[in-house]
Amino acid sequence: MTIDWTHFTPWASLAGGVLLGIASALFILANGRILGISGIVGGLLRPKSGDAGWRIAFLLGMLAAPVTLKWLAPAGFLTAPRIDASVAAVVVAGLLVGYGTRLSSGCTSGHGVCGLSRLSPRSMVATGTFMAAGFAIVFVIKHLL
Repeated sequence: MTIDWTHFTPWASLAGGVLLGIASALFILANGRILGISGIVGGLLRPKSGDAGWRIAFLLGMLAAPVTLKWLAPAGFLTAPRIDASVAAVVVAGLLVGYGTRLSSGCTSGHGVCGLSRLSPRSMVATGTFMAAGFAIVFVIKHLL
């Protein structure tokens, strides 16, 4: 696995982070809920009465946003990401992320963005744990395998 330094986009990443922070703040101010994707999706598995509509709308918006951007953006603005991993590796990675999300009672957006901004001790531990695990995995793959 390698980083495509030619297409490294720190400014786009910064803009995305700022937008995620603003969206998280607006979401909690407007709804009193944490903007954590795993919690939003998990709430659809056993929805409370009248609770599924906003969750479905949120997820449809997440799916529609990149399609809309691709449609509105000028030609050549967007490039497809290159993933140097097999489909099996991507599937296993996704399952491990899902397991970790369940284990830590939340995802990176819930703990890392919303939880840290609220100074939640549980989110600080969860974020520190998944960051340390990510660093360790990258080190092992890059230097020991």
